[in-house]
Parts: sequence; structure tokens; C-alpha cells
Amino acid sequence: MATGHTDPQRRDRIIDATLDLIAEEGIARVSHRRIAARAGVPLGSMTYHFDGMDQLLREAFERFTDRMVALFDAHLSGPADPAQARAAVAGLVHAMSDGPARDLVLTQELYTLATRRPEYRVLTHEWMRRSRTHLEKHFDPGTARQLDALIEGLTLHRALAREPHGRALTEEAVARITASGRSLPG
Repeated sequence: MATGHTDPQRRDRIIDATLDLIAEEGIARVSHRRIAARAGVPLGSMTYHFDGMDQLLREAFERFTDRMVALFDAHLSGPADPAQARAAVAGLVHAMSDGPARDLVLTQELYTLATRRPEYRVLTHEWMRRSRTHLEKHFDPGTARQLDALIEGLTLHRALAREPHGRALTEEAVARITASGRSLPG
């Protein structure tokens, strides 16, 4: 592994270590020292690569939200008609709720941070906008907004339930929301 400023992976390792620490211990336990130790970099690398903790947190959560939007894209780029789009939305809910617990924790940590510190709402607003853009490929904007909220709510409920609801309930919820909304032609 390269050392010093010639290590092209150092910045990425710091961001990844930040996300790992947030997921494992919560944002309140994140510090420059702990991130540097986790990333295996000198403490001075933190200030070399980032202006401060806020820049690091923003970039880490941007990386996380990019990955989550890519999941939306993976599910919603292929449907050719409204029925396939509804099935894709249900599949997305189950993929997210059955996915890594790390993603659920990071989502909630970001929401908590954005609730407490309004400057972080830029990240959540952009994430929602990008998610709805994928949904609007198949549904009108009002329906896309409702589906976006449904996806988040059902994902959270499935992930935290002792006995998660099945696919049929998810499909019924998606059908109810899309029944009154206008589906766009495939």
C-alpha cells in the first residue's frame, strides 16, 4: 500500500471509514482520530484531505446517497409498462429492507443529522429529488412523491419488524397509491 500523499486511495479510505464508523457506532462517536485509525492513515491526512468534519460528513453522506440512488436506478430503469413499474417499486422496497442493516442505520443517521442541522438538508432534499426523478419515469410527479414516501416507510417498517410483512402487502400498497395517479406510458 502506498504511503504519504502519493496514496491515491487514501481519501476514499477516509470516506469509507467514516461511513463504517457512523454505521457501527453512530455519528456522535465519529472523530478525526477514530476515522484516521479506522482508515489506517496518519491523523494529519484528515486535515490534508478535508477542511473539517462537516466537509467529510457531507462527502461521506453524498457517497452513501449516490449508492442508494443507484439502487433506485437499478430497479426502475428497466420497466417497460406501468405493471412492471409497480412490481419494480415493490422489489425496491424489499431489496432495501432485506439489504444491509448498515444502509438502514446510515439513512437514519443522515435524517437525524439533517433534522438537527438544517445545512445537511441539502443532502436529503437532493436524495429525494433524485429518487423521485427515477419514479417520474413511470408515474406522474404527485404519485412519484407519494411512492417515494411509501418506499421509505415500508422499508423502515419491514427492516425493523419482528415479522416483516410480505410482498403481497407491499404490492397492494403500491397499487393503491398508483391507482389514482397517472402512470406514464412505458
